[in-house]
Amino acid sequence: MKLAIFGATGATGRHLVEQAVQAGHEVTALARTASSLPGAHIVIGNLNQAEAMQSVVQGADVVISVLGMRSGDPAPVCSNGMQSILQAMNATGTQRLIALSAYGALESAQDSTFIRLIRKVIARKMRDKDAMEVLVRHSGMRWTLVRPPMLSNGAQTGRYRVGTDLQPGCTSKLSRADLAAFILQEAVSGQFTGQAPVVSA
Repeated sequence: MKLAIFGATGATGRHLVEQAVQAGHEVTALARTASSLPGAHIVIGNLNQAEAMQSVVQGADVVISVLGMRSGDPAPVCSNGMQSILQAMNATGTQRLIALSAYGALESAQDSTFIRLIRKVIARKMRDKDAMEVLVRHSGMRWTLVRPPMLSNGAQTGRYRVGTDLQPGCTSKLSRADLAAFILQEAVSGQFTGQAPVVSA
């Protein structure tokens, strides 16, 4: 399978690239420099460069965004990045999309008092996820939105729960390695196409 990955040099992205390459998939990723992502084909560029974006997406079976906003980022990375990704997908005729969101986005914002509090603490990041989800849902693509709770740098365990009605508690976490494993599984199976599953340990 040919995978186009955006956010590949981030904490989750590196796990995703590593697992995809180990599984025998062909990976193309966007990076600002020739970063160390063994086994992946790197396209040098950024999210604002249409030609580079299309080079990453061209011929992909599945486009995966694991973009995330870091503290101090001046712009809403997920929603702005998704606009560029969707433009590249439309230009190349690519249809299958998986995007990393977060538990607490859009309608899940009212699931619990804890989630409402979290949305206040990281309000800017959650507004970015909300806006990204709206873009994806109205894109006309065959999409899946992945909603994990708090992420950790723990080991890959293979032990996690998935469901569109799952409501993780305030202590729920998921390792980035397990998150990557689920995203890769969804890329292959397409089980949750048109849905926004929550993934939690």
